[in-house]
Amino acid sequence: HVQLVESGGGSVQAGGSLKLPCAASGYIVRSNCMGWFRQAPGKEREKVATILGAGAVVRYYPDSVTGRFYISRDSGKNTVYLQMNNLRPEDTAMYYCAANPICVGSFDYWGQGTQVTVS
Repeated sequence: HVQLVESGGGSVQAGGSLKLPCAASGYIVRSNCMGWFRQAPGKEREKVATILGAGAVVRYYPDSVTGRFYISRDSGKNTVYLQMNNLRPEDTAMYYCAANPICVGSFDYWGQGTQVTVS
């Protein structure tokens, strides 16, 4: 039984920072692709970060968050983090953690989401 639990969301002023943890159970984050997605009302879901690799780690960010967001993981805690800096109002969305063997295509497992609001 795979479970992904996000936390750390909240309200922050523009320019502020938040760090979102995603605790995984039943799934090894170090051996698979872990991703963060977001979806704002009326908009399509957007992939904002992925991390993959047990040795050489590969990270991906779209242009919209490059230089501001950073994805990391703690293998001992089986947890993935999304550090978000210099937040903008357009970053307001529900943020979801997801897991899949590879970082392309549909992700197999999803968390329940955590809301981030930037004003």
